[in-house]
Amino acid sequence: MGWGDERSRALLDALLTGSDVPGLARRAAAALDLPEHGRYAVVVLTAGEESGGSGAGPERRGPGGDGVGGVGDRAGAGSDAGSDAGGPLPGAGAPDGLRFFWRAEVDRETGVVALGDRSLDELTALLRAGGTGPGGVGPVAEGLSGLAPARRLAEVALLTCAPGTAEIARLDERLPAALMVCQPELSARLVEEVFGPVLALSPAERTLLLMTLEAWIDCGGSAGLAAAQLYCHRNTVLNRLRRLERLTSRALSRPRELMELTLALDALRLVPGAGAEEVPEGAEPGA
Repeated sequence: MGWGDERSRALLDALLTGSDVPGLARRAAAALDLPEHGRYAVVVLTAGEESGGSGAGPERRGPGGDGVGGVGDRAGAGSDAGSDAGGPLPGAGAPDGLRFFWRAEVDRETGVVALGDRSLDELTALLRAGGTGPGGVGPVAEGLSGLAPARRLAEVALLTCAPGTAEIARLDERLPAALMVCQPELSARLVEEVFGPVLALSPAERTLLLMTLEAWIDCGGSAGLAAAQLYCHRNTVLNRLRRLERLTSRALSRPRELMELTLALDALRLVPGAGAEEVPEGAEPGA
């Protein structure tokens, strides 16, 4: 049965949306030649120019005009890459055993990945190597009947990608940030409570302090590494952090207060409307 078959596409859509149809997983398994109780992952990628792969990742191709993505066969398999059915998973750098089933929409592409005995680490590495982001990867679904919740969680993972980046975010690596994007009202409240005095500063001052905090967190609490990343002296980093502690009335040495600062920083960067303005990406504040 070809991928262009309407029934196959309808069954995959029904699995991804969680349609309550008796025997759906069994019928889809037969139509798509997949194990009903196998291991699967769902990938959601932002469509458009930014999501174009470099050739190392799974090829995504939709037939003309119908918005349906192609099937990636096993790595190195001899599928017809030029057909409307979609191209194969390229052999270069592609782990054997992964199969991709893509569905294209206006603003995103959703892929169902038959993992076999492969891990999410291998899948994520393949997507990152291919430059296919921004994108989100949900948790492993044990069986076709678990694709709908896996898709929803992959969409949440996508929301944790910082604006302007091409990163691939795995939900199980972004759970705190996922909590923030799923609760925008509480996130906005947290930002106001934690960073209110900081956001009242001039744009240049607050950007400097928040970027320093982010660098310090990313560097595992090392002022020296953060200083190298920010092109300034270690003491400059420490002075900025001390000022941030005074403004927020929170100490970086207290785990609970550090957690509040970290979550508030995630919310400020990822949740629309949380805070006065977003922290710029890639800016270099200097000394």
